[in-house]
Amino acid sequence: MGKRLTKRNEDYSKWYNELVIGADLAENSGVRGCMVIKPYGFAIWEKMQAELDRMFKETGHENAYFPLFIPKSYLSKEASHVAGFAKECAVVTHYRLKNAEDGSGIIVDPDAKLEEELIVRPTSETIIWDTYRRWIQSYRDLPLLINQWANVVRWEMRTRLFLRTAEFLWQEGHTAHATEPEAIEEAEKIMHLYADFAENHMAMPVIKGTKTESERFAGAIETYCIEGLMQDGKALQAGTSHFLGQNFAKAFDVKFATKEGKQEHVWATSWGVSTRLVGALIMAHSDDNGLVLPPKLAPIQVVIVPIYKGMDQLDAISEKISPLVKELRSKGISVKFDNRDTHKPGFKFNEYELKGVPVRLAVGERDLENGTYEVARRDTLTKEVVPMDEVVAKIEFLIEDIQTNIFKKAIDFRDTHITQVDTYEEFKKILDEKGGFISAHWDGTLETENRIKDETKATIRCIPIDAEQEVGRCMVTGKPSERRVLFAKAY
Repeated sequence: MGKRLTKRNEDYSKWYNELVIGADLAENSGVRGCMVIKPYGFAIWEKMQAELDRMFKETGHENAYFPLFIPKSYLSKEASHVAGFAKECAVVTHYRLKNAEDGSGIIVDPDAKLEEELIVRPTSETIIWDTYRRWIQSYRDLPLLINQWANVVRWEMRTRLFLRTAEFLWQEGHTAHATEPEAIEEAEKIMHLYADFAENHMAMPVIKGTKTESERFAGAIETYCIEGLMQDGKALQAGTSHFLGQNFAKAFDVKFATKEGKQEHVWATSWGVSTRLVGALIMAHSDDNGLVLPPKLAPIQVVIVPIYKGMDQLDAISEKISPLVKELRSKGISVKFDNRDTHKPGFKFNEYELKGVPVRLAVGERDLENGTYEVARRDTLTKEVVPMDEVVAKIEFLIEDIQTNIFKKAIDFRDTHITQVDTYEEFKKILDEKGGFISAHWDGTLETENRIKDETKATIRCIPIDAEQEVGRCMVTGKPSERRVLFAKAY
């Protein structure tokens, strides 16, 4: 498989980039800032997508699809929204190309200028709320619970595969409600749903909370979030859910007739997670040997590698393996029997270790004679010999145990990297020497928040929803504070 990865403690960023490429997840494309998601990386995203889609539908949401292009005038209707995205928008100004008269190639036809420029969607609130104006007339039409799976474009200048790209894939939910409490309940419900997915499928512990005013989504009254901690001590925002109030309903005049016959504006939410979750999955669990994937999201949960000399031995092994493969698949376990004769077993072992396949079985002529398999687990890199008649039960156990063990390791790391401080000097010391989340008092002002960010590059990741009320004093200004918030450097 070529040279080994750079070690995480030597250069975490380089390790990450090498792993994404080496594990065949994605690569940079011919378009600056955009990536090609390769089949193995896309298979991980598909597993995420399938589970999230199931969870959305179980909570009453339906999928739809809205246009990629948004008229510029739509963005102008909600002032804070356009201000939040203005610097990231890609703009379509013309609709036709033609050959240059001097034969130099294709040029934009200057006579084919659009009457109104179109924005390539950075998010879909405006086009969706223009649509909802036609869909919503009465209280009988509410709640309207819509999700779409789509791509969006935000013209990022500094990009990194999966974590920050000019184009990325995501889901975005957009809901309309008759009352404020219903909309708030929806936004909170989705935050809890995201946390459930992150912890029970990604095996990544998260902290649920709300964003400060300066960190909220553009146009939101409240932004709920889940924050994960990566192995280099930096935080990563893994999902957000926004209570939008009536801002977009008023901007696009979305009203409904109440049971009493009055006309009122609806209340709104929006929420989303993206292919950034693949980056989070990589950084939360993987090691110096490659990916470590939780079994629930691994494209291949079990790989079987035959060790043989000559086709007769391979045929004998294949005959023994065939019913095992069928039995595992009948139990919903994804399995691959790698009988390629173009690669040696050692190459295959390294390949599947790099790709994070949770369980590996090796079987050779001696194993057939002894009625055993060599079973290796990716999370601990340990191996054991298991009788053939016990191997299915062993694999079922390992699928559960690896998922549990990966989560336990991640939560132990996270919990030992939440540090409580009371002074600004201690804050800066912990940030430089240890990293992770830092719990500290803050006076609630934008001025202090910006000062901390400018001086340390740390931001307030969230105000934890389960944080106890604790009167104290801001670590920077000494002004009164009602509760601690969580700071960290972040992706």
